[in-house]
This record gives sequence, structure tokens and C-alpha cells, in this order.
Amino acid sequence: MSDPDRSSRTDESSVDLEALRSRLKELEGAVDAPHERAEVRRTIRLVDRLPSTAVGDRIRKFTRRDIAEAFVGSILISLPMLVEDGVFDIAAHFVETPAFFGLNAVFVVVLTAGLLYYAEFRKVSVHRPILGLVPRRLFAVLVVSFVTATFTMTLWGRLGGWSEPVVALGRISVVWTAASFGAALGDILPGESTGADINDELDAFGERLGIGDDEGRF
Repeated sequence: MSDPDRSSRTDESSVDLEALRSRLKELEGAVDAPHERAEVRRTIRLVDRLPSTAVGDRIRKFTRRDIAEAFVGSILISLPMLVEDGVFDIAAHFVETPAFFGLNAVFVVVLTAGLLYYAEFRKVSVHRPILGLVPRRLFAVLVVSFVTATFTMTLWGRLGGWSEPVVALGRISVVWTAASFGAALGDILPGESTGADINDELDAFGERLGIGDDEGRF
């Protein structure tokens, strides 16, 4: 039996940690001295690296393992569609009526976001979004599933050698629809992945090469 008090405490700790990070970001913008900003940024990175047990059951980190899990999930769900000729009929429908092609793309994005953040398979936080706006997990899942659909359809000769790029894109979009759902489920169902957050790995890589900006980011 679950302990309501324990659940409440972990939720509060998660909220408190996010509030702490928000206050640190405000402090980073308020200080003037470069060494003080560097210290604040180091503190923010320390908060981001805290283990998941300190912030409840939420999934916050995004790692290379998450990308691999999204790839496997997209393969498993979309594989049956690679041999279905019905994909050609739906793609022809998209080519004839581009508006439905656009609506399908919106449908994929909205439903994938719903699976990740609202379906409550897991409690997933929007953490360290791209440019402060775009959820990086959603972006990665959509890109990984699209690339996977493109690769497998090309590999299995289902695109006619790309002789008609518009038709090929229509076919890819059909498989992408299923692949994106599989990628989302493959990413979040196992829970939060172990290992370093991909943002931290990129920061460290940039620092080693000496090509990051003064904040240690590209």
C-alpha cells in the first residue's frame, strides 16, 4: 500500500528543487561579476545532477540511453507497417490533399506530447528545454522516430528509390505516425535512465574542445 504522506513529501521536494533552480537562474541574471556567474552556473549544474530519488518519481534527465530507447521503441511499433501496402494508399491521400498531411503532422506532435507529459504512464518533467521553450524530450522523440522511419523505409526499398520525393515523404509520414508513439513509450516506460544528462555531456565536450561560449554551452 502506498504511503500518501511519503508521496506528498516527494512531490514537495520535486517542487522545491525546481523552485531552487528557478531562483538560481534569476540570480545568474542579476550578478555582474563573471566569476560570480560561473559559481551560480556550477551550482545550477549541481542541482541538475541530483539523483532522481531526491526529486520524487519524476523523470527529469535526458540521456543517450533515452535516445537509444526511443529508437528501439520506434522500430518495434513501426516494423509491421513496413510491409503493409496500405501505407501507399494513405500516402497517396496525403499527396492529393496536402492539408491532411499537415493535420497528420500536428496530430503526431500533439499525441506524442500527450503520451509523454499527460498520459501519466510516468511523471515526466519539462526540464532544461531547448532555447528555454522547446521540450527537448519531445523534440528528440519526434526527430529519432522520423529518422528511423526514413532509414527503415529506404533500407527496405519502400520509397521507390526516392524517384518521387513528395510521395516518399508521404509514405515516411505514415510510418512516422506509429514510430513516434513507439519512441515515446520506449523512452518513458523504463523510467529515468542512469548516466549523465546529455546537456552536461555537451557542455563538457564543448569545454574540452574550447568551443563553448562563456557559459560552457554551445
